[in-house]
Amino acid sequence: MNSIKKIAILFFLVSTFLTSAQDKKAENFSFVAFGDMPYTLPKDYSRFENVIKTINEQKSVFTINVGDIKASATPCSEESYSKILNYYQQFEKPMIYVPGDNEWTDCSKKEAGSYDPEERLGVIRKMFYKDKNSFGKEKIVLTSQSQNPDFSKFVENNRWEYGNISFATIHIVGSNNNFLPTSKNGNKEFYDREKADLAWIDELFKTAKEKNSRAIVMVIHADMFFGSKDQGEASGFNEIKKKMKELVADFKKPVLLINGDSHVFLIDKPLYEDSKTKKTVDNFTRLQVHGDANMHAVKINVNLNSASLFSFEEVLVTGN
Repeated sequence: MNSIKKIAILFFLVSTFLTSAQDKKAENFSFVAFGDMPYTLPKDYSRFENVIKTINEQKSVFTINVGDIKASATPCSEESYSKILNYYQQFEKPMIYVPGDNEWTDCSKKEAGSYDPEERLGVIRKMFYKDKNSFGKEKIVLTSQSQNPDFSKFVENNRWEYGNISFATIHIVGSNNNFLPTSKNGNKEFYDREKADLAWIDELFKTAKEKNSRAIVMVIHADMFFGSKDQGEASGFNEIKKKMKELVADFKKPVLLINGDSHVFLIDKPLYEDSKTKKTVDNFTRLQVHGDANMHAVKINVNLNSASLFSFEEVLVTGN
């Protein structure tokens, strides 16, 4: 066989492989979300193993963990973190994690070890974000905000694409997003991270529009819609919610927000065009996952032939 024929055959095989890969990503697919566990130790470790086993049995392309890898009273030690890291390697498919409040903002509590929260956040970033890959036996390469020199420390904010849908983790946590009325340094950590998060959300929507993405999925820890929507306890979320509302309305296509924090399975539309009439922003949907005593997961099914794209299926873990 001459060299020209060999090159032609090789080109055909490579083209066929790439086309098949693209076709595969154009098919309907499912992914799984969970978080806020394990809390009650040591008994919840076996329940957490049940969760991982059940998730591995799902026909999903990847899994998302919305944070809170321990209870607020569990010691914020490297040993506790390492225990969870070892569990993360048991996921068969890629698993992407965004931090919750329990693993750093609550670490100043005596029962958690009286740590400095910002120092613990630094440890989380170092231990959980050693490279740009997801967790799991299969991995995907993530695009990190830390690639931007202006936001080099925000390794936890990541983006990826699947099925012409743009996904992103955004580090927004419970405990009022670490906005502290009695802060001794003017809430420097909060404002630095809020600035990064706002820039990251801008970049997410800009990139999605450039790619003509079918939808956007944002993953955070905090239940930003708990209690008052615009003041008081929600004061650490006001600018984030304002930015999201503006960009979601402009995007027009489906936007899904996935969060944990409140531990109750919930699907709703908490963004309003008009808060007086309760007219919702119709292309925005929020999924809140189980957590704490309710150690289960949620499967998100993506139907590319449906205008709403997303449907939801509880993954109730037998024995939990």
